[in-house]
Amino acid sequence: MTMTASNFLAPNSIYRGDARHLLKSVAPASVALSFWSPPYCVGKSYETHLDFAAWRGLLEETIAAHFGVIAAGGFLGVNIADILAFEDPDMPRIQADNVSAKKVKITREQVLAAQRANPGLNKYQLAALLGCSEQTIDRRLKHNNVRGGKYQPQTKVRLTAGLIEQWAEAAGFYLYDRRVWVKDPCWENSRWHSLSYRSVDEFEHVLIFWKPGITVVNRERLNPQEWAEWGSRAVWQIPSVRSNGAHESQFPPELPRRMIRLLTDPNDLVLDCFVGSGTTALAAIGEGRQFMGFDINPESVRLARARVDAALAAGRRSLL
Repeated sequence: MTMTASNFLAPNSIYRGDARHLLKSVAPASVALSFWSPPYCVGKSYETHLDFAAWRGLLEETIAAHFGVIAAGGFLGVNIADILAFEDPDMPRIQADNVSAKKVKITREQVLAAQRANPGLNKYQLAALLGCSEQTIDRRLKHNNVRGGKYQPQTKVRLTAGLIEQWAEAAGFYLYDRRVWVKDPCWENSRWHSLSYRSVDEFEHVLIFWKPGITVVNRERLNPQEWAEWGSRAVWQIPSVRSNGAHESQFPPELPRRMIRLLTDPNDLVLDCFVGSGTTALAAIGEGRQFMGFDINPESVRLARARVDAALAAGRRSLL
C-alpha cells in the first residue's frame, strides 16, 4: 500500500481493501468527484455474502465515510439500479391469470355459466359440452392454473434512489441532480418479455450529491454540442457493454467519462471505491485527471491495475 509522506494514500493507484476502511486513509477534502457503482443486492456472485441488512450497512457506511474526503463544493456520484425482485414474505402473492398464454381460451366465467345452465353435469360432461378437456374444467374452477408461486416469497420492486438519498443526507450531502442512464435491455438484442406486466431492465439511476461549498461552474468543460446532447439533459442514452467477460458488472466508459468531464477539472482527483475492472480510473486517465480506486476483490484489483498500467504506459509512449 503506497502512502504519501503525510500518511495518506497516494493518488494514481488501485488499492485492495474495504472502502469503509480505506477512506479513512484518504487525504481530507482531496477528492473532487467520487463516482462508483456499488453491489446492487440482486444476487451477483460477488455479493452472495450480503443479505439486505448487510448490503444496506455497506452502502450507508461507505457514503458516510466519504464526507471528510470530498472537497467542499465537490460531488459524490452513485450509479445504481432498483432491486427488481426484492423478496417480501409479508406481501400477498401476485396471482397472474395469464389469459393470453392459455392454449385453451375457455374462461372460468364460461365454465360457471355452463354449470348453472346444466347443474347435473360433472366435469367430463362439461368438458364435452364446451369442447375442452376435463383438466381445463378443473383448472378454471379451482384457479390452479393461476400463477403466483407456492414456495418462494413474493417479490416486489424496491426503489433504491430514496434509500441512497436518505443515507447521503444523513452524512451531510444534498441531492444536487439525478440522471437516468438508459442502456439496452438486460442483454444484447433481447427479445425476452415476462409473463406479467413488469418491464425489462433497461435503465439505471445516476445520483449526484453535493457537499456544501463553492462549486465551480465552467461550461467550457464541454463544447456546445456536448452541452446540447448530454450536458444539460436528464436522460443519457449509452449502450451497455457488449460482454461482461472480464468482470461481471462492467459499465461503459462513456458513463464515468461524462461525469468526470461535467463535474471536474484537469488534474482533479476522481475516486471509485468499488473499482471493479477499473473503468472509472481509465476514464479519469483519458480526461487528464488523477484517479484512485478501491476494491475488496483481489481479482478485480489485479484486473484494474493491469488495465491502468497499460493505459499509463500507452500515454507515456504517446509523449515520446
